[in-house]
Amino acid sequence: MPKLDAPLQLSPVLKPKIWGRRDLSPLFSSAQEILSIDEPIGEAWLTDDNARFLNGPPAGMTLVEAVGKYGPELCGRAWSGRRFPILAKYIFTSDWLSVQVHPDDDYARQHDPGSSGKCEMWYIVQAARGARVLLGTKPGVTKERFRAALELGKTREVLQSVQPSAGEAYLIQPGTVHALGPQLILFEAEQNSDLTYRLDDFGRLGLDGKPRPLHVAKGLEVVRVDGRRERRLPKFAFSEPYGSRRYVVACRHFAVEEIMLRKRAAFHGSPERVEILTVLEGEGRVETSAGWMGYRTGETWLIPPATGRYRLVPGDKTRLLKAYVPDLEKDFRRPLLKRGKSAKQATRIVCD
Repeated sequence: MPKLDAPLQLSPVLKPKIWGRRDLSPLFSSAQEILSIDEPIGEAWLTDDNARFLNGPPAGMTLVEAVGKYGPELCGRAWSGRRFPILAKYIFTSDWLSVQVHPDDDYARQHDPGSSGKCEMWYIVQAARGARVLLGTKPGVTKERFRAALELGKTREVLQSVQPSAGEAYLIQPGTVHALGPQLILFEAEQNSDLTYRLDDFGRLGLDGKPRPLHVAKGLEVVRVDGRRERRLPKFAFSEPYGSRRYVVACRHFAVEEIMLRKRAAFHGSPERVEILTVLEGEGRVETSAGWMGYRTGETWLIPPATGRYRLVPGDKTRLLKAYVPDLEKDFRRPLLKRGKSAKQATRIVCD
């Protein structure tokens, strides 16, 4: 069986949403699959089970088929389970998403057998002037007050309103109530789970003309009313010969880095894991010993564990995000300490 030893490109799966949009630029401004969909697109799932490989030995296969066939050869020797380890997606909003919350693994196992909980992160790609998100309860709000606000349709009054900016990142831990507002584009990495408890959908109808289901009882059981004020993650970026590298966030489920390329850069795969590269801006070449392939804005590539040395050669300035399941000590804590950050500073972006 041919080895998975070079970068592999994945085609995303587009998800219509009532709060989505028809213009997905600058990420997918010319994608043909967008032109064939009449409904507004809210999400592009980069590592959906049905995302298809465009090159290499698994070309034409879906991600779930490739995971079943290749297992650790695709996902890394630290991988265990049946599914690809990380769900990565882009979100495009033209209206408010529902007020929602995600459970942790223990609650999901007990109350939604077969599902895992969900921890997620947001990286803001684009935010219009005045765009907002609701993130966590306001200080002093108790669960009883939150429940009362929910029953009266006044959920927004008890949640913190945050104005995000491009390049900011947030970690959304299980139990944190949240809602994305209109005019946002963001990248999201999360546990590979779609388990969401919708608390308030503002009375609107779904694409089928019917109210979308709510999950108030379960949602109230998992809501955490901690009143934390500062949820933006600090930016820890460092110069590299090729440009810069930013350690965005890491937890046991995923880690995300931002790579800025101004010059040719050499990388290689990691035996323990698969890595996801998604191009936020720029175009250039992916070079291997076997040849080269072009990359451009919006594309997503997987780096299998056996990938040897490969080079990214930017034709113009390139910004990409790298997501993977980390060794927290080796991949984040030690590099941060080596670059002059204190152990306390490291805890602001590294969550056990």
